Amino acid sequence: MNDIIIMVIISLGTLFILLAAIGLVRMPDLYLRMSVTTKAATLGVGLILIGLALHYMETSITTRVIAIIVFLLLTAPISAHVIGRASYFIGVPMWKKTKIDDLEGMYNTKTHELKSGFEEEPEPEAED
Repeated sequence: MNDIIIMVIISLGTLFILLAAIGLVRMPDLYLRMSVTTKAATLGVGLILIGLALHYMETSITTRVIAIIVFLLLTAPISAHVIGRASYFIGVPMWKKTKIDDLEGMYNTKTHELKSGFEEEPEPEAED
């Protein structure tokens, strides 16, 4: 019974990695490709590692698996965000059917400043 659970977990992991690979080929722009690969591949690798930890049931392997999963969960979204933001700022085009661009008009290409969505109120002048 334990072997069946391990096979199901590892198979689900490989399925998510397959979906990430298909998404990488099928998605129309960089931003959607990054989203698919970050989410699906991280989940797929995590499931495969969990399956391996369950198979070996050794403390040293389990701690390594936990460390790798934590490292993936911390680095994958951050790196995808930084790459996506840099791509947007250098002008990598979005898919033509993209409907919402939250950063449109917020980035100044000359000063490289990014405004927030909220207007800052001017500070009141101090009275003498």
